[in-house]
Amino acid sequence: MSIAEAMEEYKKALKLGQKEYRERTGAGLDPYPPVLDKLLPDADLLPRQELQPMDIPAGRIVGMKAEGRITAFSAGFFPLLDPDSEFAAKWIRLCADHLSDTGIRDPIVCYEYLGDFYVLEGNKRVSVLKAFGAPRIPARVTRLLPPKSEEPRIRAYSEFLSFFRLTGLYEPQFTRPGDYARLLTALGKGQEEPWEEQECRRFTAGYTHFLEAFRALSGGREEGKPEEALLLWLELHPFSQLSELSAGELKASLMEIWKDATASDPINMSQIPEEEKRGLLPSLRSPAKAHLNVAFVHQRDPSSSLWTMAHENGRAYLEEVLGDRIASRSYCNADTPAEAEALIARAAEEGNDVVFTTTPSLLLPTLKTAIRFPKVRFFNCSADVPFSSVRGYYVRSFEGKFLTGAIAGAVSPSDRIGYIASYPILGVPAAINAFALGAQMTRPGARIDLRWSCQAGNHTEELLGKGISVISNRDTPSLENRYLDFGEFGTFSVGEGGVLTPLAAPCWLWGSFYEKVLRAILSGTLDFGQKSSAAISYWLGMESGVLDVSLAPGLPEGVRYLAQSLRSGMLSGALDPFRRRILDQSGRERNDGTHGYSVEELLHMDWLCENVEGRIPEYEEILPISRETVRMLGIHRDRIPPVKEARL
Repeated sequence: MSIAEAMEEYKKALKLGQKEYRERTGAGLDPYPPVLDKLLPDADLLPRQELQPMDIPAGRIVGMKAEGRITAFSAGFFPLLDPDSEFAAKWIRLCADHLSDTGIRDPIVCYEYLGDFYVLEGNKRVSVLKAFGAPRIPARVTRLLPPKSEEPRIRAYSEFLSFFRLTGLYEPQFTRPGDYARLLTALGKGQEEPWEEQECRRFTAGYTHFLEAFRALSGGREEGKPEEALLLWLELHPFSQLSELSAGELKASLMEIWKDATASDPINMSQIPEEEKRGLLPSLRSPAKAHLNVAFVHQRDPSSSLWTMAHENGRAYLEEVLGDRIASRSYCNADTPAEAEALIARAAEEGNDVVFTTTPSLLLPTLKTAIRFPKVRFFNCSADVPFSSVRGYYVRSFEGKFLTGAIAGAVSPSDRIGYIASYPILGVPAAINAFALGAQMTRPGARIDLRWSCQAGNHTEELLGKGISVISNRDTPSLENRYLDFGEFGTFSVGEGGVLTPLAAPCWLWGSFYEKVLRAILSGTLDFGQKSSAAISYWLGMESGVLDVSLAPGLPEGVRYLAQSLRSGMLSGALDPFRRRILDQSGRERNDGTHGYSVEELLHMDWLCENVEGRIPEYEEILPISRETVRMLGIHRDRIPPVKEARL
């Protein structure tokens, strides 16, 4: 290439730089590349690793190590200086070399921090190569290691370092803990299994193909993260299809999951469905409907599962209160992924407008079906659903547990109270802590002896053997009196002769939630909308009417009055169980008493109050029958090695 031709290339790149400068300035953004020394003033004090020379992804070169001639480049490394400047002359000579037999051979020198690269030497080389769309650039890299931390981004980077050790690859760059494990599982690779060179090339080719499709669909807009979109795509398709599908076919398959792949983060947690569109003009609402066909897909059947029976009770309640405005049908025994997909698809094919799948393990089959049937509204009974095509719903059990804790503290003859938790899943530690705080409110010296039903042992007998006479067991899925029998559900006391006396129990009134959802759909105030990419889950408490506390008939009158007063405070919002000074088991102050906790903090709480004796079990410590639930909803699910699904 002649110098004159290279000059024309510079002018093209200059126009791109000027355009980017104007756009970023107009948007209130820094128009220049970021400077690592400003972002990380202590960068030179961090531990470092000198890496072998390598080709690094051009897209991950985001800034400069030092300020230097930062104003010569736009944020994307396009030139900004006049064509007659000394800078432009050097750029033009490099451009001519790049397109000649000489080429740009010298590697750049850069620093890497959290997966991004900051150039120390070779800014103009980067600018030229990026202007010509080079996917990778030769580099000598110094890696800066961040201090160890439990912060999610740092944990994800620590997982990247293990991935890099196995593969030597810098992409993809996940920012959520657990995503590298999910990727390795989807590819059929062990968590500590080195990759062969051919596997690295095959993955890089497939990932590049996927990136091109993602960027073509996003049109340059910042919609979601391609790495996370890939993980979702791999939930639905084998990796081998990336090499088999044409660009058009891949874009079509990605378009099917686009709303879910680019769903808003964090998840929008809502309390009551009707509030979703309050205040919107009637013209913006969905059309009202005269009738709905509604399906309920259960993992088990009512005769073998109290959980399923509770949802079936909710369905019966629906038919009673909505009459001929709905027609409902149940589909039971969706006990394997294949059976689940078949039953959920059948529910959609048979003309149901709304499909509720009633256990967390049905989430992925529900998503697969929702993609195939975009006009059907799907809901899954899970606490943390990250998709826009499927909405989640679950209960804020900590509210009921606070009340039963206060009751337990009021009636216990000693400071020691037993608590049998279900699984170490989202929201459960918050429920344990709420119970402990409630007990402490009515009995300041209360100590909670914590056990887990998902671990081996006869926990009730063990607690009784220690002289503990007030015990809280699992929540009840219904209002039926049978839940108070034999101490299997609810909070109870043990009298002389071992007689169990029921005290109270949080109960889940699913029919109330189903009624609210269907009335909102019938009135046109709730609809998913084809253009919405919001991920919405309903976390339902006492205010919603889906959660209540059943008080036993024999509860002492003064304690009953206390419980009803606390319940009124919860319903009005005047009482927040966590708005007080709280210390955890290590003595660390978790709350100074001036604030409550956000939904996200409550849902993902993974610590226990100072008056709780016991700990949260690890995945390997729970019974095999309980592990599926913990894998889906565990508070530390990102640390559980997934089960292999395919081969790279």
